[in-house]
Formats: sequence, structure tokens, C-alpha cells
Amino acid sequence: MELRHRLPPLDVVFAFHGFPGAVHQLVHGRPDADRFHVRGFIEQGTTTTPFDMTVLNRISRFHLVMDAINNSHTSLPGAGELQTWCLEQLARHTSHVREHMEDLPEIREWRVGARE
Repeated sequence: MELRHRLPPLDVVFAFHGFPGAVHQLVHGRPDADRFHVRGFIEQGTTTTPFDMTVLNRISRFHLVMDAINNSHTSLPGAGELQTWCLEQLARHTSHVREHMEDLPEIREWRVGARE
């Protein structure tokens, strides 16, 4: 008889287009429901830039990276530096959008599959 090592369930960082509570209701009562970290619309901010809305709702690419680091069960090399970089990018973004009322050029001009 073969014994298989059962790995603990992995945490899930879920970027949702609606209210996070909707996903929490779906997983409520299921085993390991607390491993789901749902980010979504939280009614923050006012009319601003598209990327700034993701920042205000804490679902930007930088927030999701930091969530993944914070919910990792292992210590990843360079994770602290990456988290610091993400925080710096968020501060840079906030300063830029308040001054120019547009997203940073590298955010605004980014295209899927584009190479630098």
C-alpha cells in the first residue's frame, strides 16, 4: 500500500471584479475557507484614473504581489526587497496621479505581450 504525503492546502489570493463578500459567501463553511484572501471592490475613492481605482481598492498588481508574499508559508529570497519596491511604486504612483491626474507612463502605456 502506497502512502501519499498530503500537502497542506495553499492560500489563494483572489482578485475579484465585485465585492469580496460574494466570494467569501461561496466558500463559507467549506474546509480551509480561511485560506482565501479575496480582494475586490470596496467603494474607495472618487472619479480618478483607471489604475488609481485599483490602488484605492487595494487590488493593484503591487497589492496582489504583496498579498502573495504576506500569505506565503515559506521565506522567499528577495521577498522583502520586492515588497519594499512595491510600496515605493505605490507611493510614486500616488504622487504622480495627484500632480498630473493621469497614471504613470509605464502603467498607461503597458500592453499585453509588449517587450521592452
